[in-house]
Amino acid sequence: MKRSKSLKLALMSASALTLAACENQEDVAIFENVEQCVRQDGFGMEDCQANMKKAEAEHIRVAPKYTSAADCEADFGADQCETAPQRTQSGGSVFMPLMMGYMMGNMLSGRSRVASQPLYRSKDDPKNFRTGDNKKVSGKTGISKVGSQVARAPSTKTSTIRRGGFGSTARRTTRRFRSFGG
Repeated sequence: MKRSKSLKLALMSASALTLAACENQEDVAIFENVEQCVRQDGFGMEDCQANMKKAEAEHIRVAPKYTSAADCEADFGADQCETAPQRTQSGGSVFMPLMMGYMMGNMLSGRSRVASQPLYRSKDDPKNFRTGDNKKVSGKTGISKVGSQVARAPSTKTSTIRRGGFGSTARRTTRRFRSFGG
């Protein structure tokens, strides 16, 4: 009798955890471009364009920043980085990955709390979209469910990675900019 009670409690706990995990899921729409968004049932051109523009504006704010193009390309791949509009404190260029897509709230649910945000693909995980905070989102486009932590707009961090050359280890320094990985 005692054994069956503990088994019931364990199953009830597991069920409660599963329900809690489901409650923390958000419906999102993930697209590489506006045309792909418009082809999805239920999304209009105006909504798709407006959300893309919001994601592009956020891209400048939340994209991982690097002090060199080589450091950015080490994390995102050759020709996958661009010069950021801002400069370092010494006036040098800052580099960030190209925006590879965007995530927006699922308009079909009618109650989305998801902010539009840019998505990136890293060199070591090119099949999945990631947020500016390097949180894995999904490997597919269209409607998906993601954790509410992932759906939240990324924060702006304050560090960058500098690499010292052949065989050197990455050294983290505090700056106005941040790194995506390394």
